[in-house]
Amino acid sequence: MVPDNFVTADVYPFAARNTVKQVEEGFDLAPKFDADGLIPCITTEAGSGEVLMLGYMNVEALWRTIATSEAHYWSRSRQCLWRKGETSGLVQQVVDMRIDDDQDAIWLRVHVSGSGASCHVGYRSCFYRSVELGGQAGKTARLTFMEPAKTFDPKHVYGDAPNPTKL
Repeated sequence: MVPDNFVTADVYPFAARNTVKQVEEGFDLAPKFDADGLIPCITTEAGSGEVLMLGYMNVEALWRTIATSEAHYWSRSRQCLWRKGETSGLVQQVVDMRIDDDQDAIWLRVHVSGSGASCHVGYRSCFYRSVELGGQAGKTARLTFMEPAKTFDPKHVYGDAPNPTKL
């Protein structure tokens, strides 16, 4: 278990980015965070390969994910660290964690506890709609629902918690 006071940078075992060869072909984890201190993370279901969500990690979320084998993210809307499933019970247990060639994107393969859903809207995947292709100029692009129904009722799971979606 990672202690709550686990915030000092000197305890994160990430390597400095010294050479392209080290970053692209070495054995050291040397993640590249963006100007906001974040790295994108695509999360898929380990069994089916279905994309569940795109999230962001800061240095602490990345390290907590490594240390606990449970997915942690940085909420850009709430400006705080969160363990996926902390409120909903839909915990993402990490089966495999990968980093891309230049170490600026993370891919998690997970098993999700409970109903197996990962979307705060109640669908299994956050990518529950498809964009209709072949649109025309002057017409609003349309979406098609790819999941016929919600997996859970968000009001029942989250109660009166504020919606993280910002306009």
